[in-house]
Amino acid sequence: MTDHTAEQAEWAAALHAHGRRVTKQRLAVLAAVQHHPHSPADGILAAARKELPELTAQSVYVVLSDLTGLQMLRRFEPPHSPALYETRVGDNHHHAVCISCGKVEDVDCAVGHAPCLTPHWDENSKPMTIQIADVLYQGICQDCQSKQQLPVTSVTQK
Repeated sequence: MTDHTAEQAEWAAALHAHGRRVTKQRLAVLAAVQHHPHSPADGILAAARKELPELTAQSVYVVLSDLTGLQMLRRFEPPHSPALYETRVGDNHHHAVCISCGKVEDVDCAVGHAPCLTPHWDENSKPMTIQIADVLYQGICQDCQSKQQLPVTSVTQK
């Protein structure tokens, strides 16, 4: 069984588990997101059309919305960017975004469990039980640093 066939079998099982039909549109969108993580809807449409040329933009938006609601896809919105999608779900990872070129990288959870941050509640607050704290790292990727001839710096811990 090839990786593509194995992926499709996993997605088909997940779709069935959520009471959804396995359609070529859903499979094409899942494959596009899997192979082009952190892509916006128009990038997913372009990638999925290589497999399914008749796919419409409306179909992609409907599928993305549905699969995000089922938590088969994750949608996140970096500043100054359209929503981006990925198949990495169910863990507490974050993202680093290059402020120069917009490249996005996954970053594992800073503390190893959710939530990564705990708020301080003042006396007028009605505290909530925090489930998730979204962390977005912003910086300049190594490619952009080398183009700008900036030294690559690393964070050192004391």
